Amino acid sequence: MGDIRPGPPQLRPGRALAHTTGASGFGSPHRSDGHAPQTPRGARRSGPFGRPGTTPPVPGRPTSFFLLLLGLPALLFALITWQVMADGPLLRLDERVSRALRHPDRASELLADLGDIQVAVPILAVVLGYVALRARRTGTDRWWLPATAAAVLMALVPALIVPLKELTARHGTPVMPPGPGYFPSGHTATAAVAYGSATLLLLPWLRTAWARRTLVALCGLAVLGVSFGLVRRGYHWPLDVVASWFLCAVLLGSLWLFLNRRPRSSPSAAHS
Repeated sequence: MGDIRPGPPQLRPGRALAHTTGASGFGSPHRSDGHAPQTPRGARRSGPFGRPGTTPPVPGRPTSFFLLLLGLPALLFALITWQVMADGPLLRLDERVSRALRHPDRASELLADLGDIQVAVPILAVVLGYVALRARRTGTDRWWLPATAAAVLMALVPALIVPLKELTARHGTPVMPPGPGYFPSGHTATAAVAYGSATLLLLPWLRTAWARRTLVALCGLAVLGVSFGLVRRGYHWPLDVVASWFLCAVLLGSLWLFLNRRPRSSPSAAHS
């Protein structure tokens, strides 16, 4: 009873006061030891294109994650290339899968045509021009660099594919004219890099998550459609196509890392 005092309760200095006002007296609810919060909202660095967050490497994604992003597809591409050059057992499975899937028809031919340079590259060129123009209008620093990087990556495709075709000298399927030069698939690589680069450049300019998911899905469907058309039409063995997937994963992964490590102004300024 002797501890009961009339009047409202009074705050006592100590832990309770520290949790309500902070040691500095500014009402921070996060820390009671006087230190600044570990991730204050105002101190967060902007991520790619000014979005909240950090650019790679980010917490929870160590450098090994990004090495895996590029290293695993490169290793798988090297494994398939070795099997092709050594006429390994993987080619027997490849031939069986090809026989099961091969059925030349008009639909498969049209799908394969989506990987033509005359189709894929003009689509990429339109996206490059659009993104460069938008970035310039919004005052983005080095507005020309993302489009230039994607254009250079597209130019690397024949520079890589042609020597690999000559090195491996793989012959085509029974429905193709005799002769080497079918591994890896140039149509698959053209489609993957053109549509993939266009997607990476457009994603930051889309306002909603639904639009971004739709774009990624359309890109994936286009590449898968080209791949299926090439195998079903008999233009390529399945491994020709799969090897191009892994090679392009390395190329597009490198472009993604490059674009996300660049500090840029926010394109959302264009929407405000």
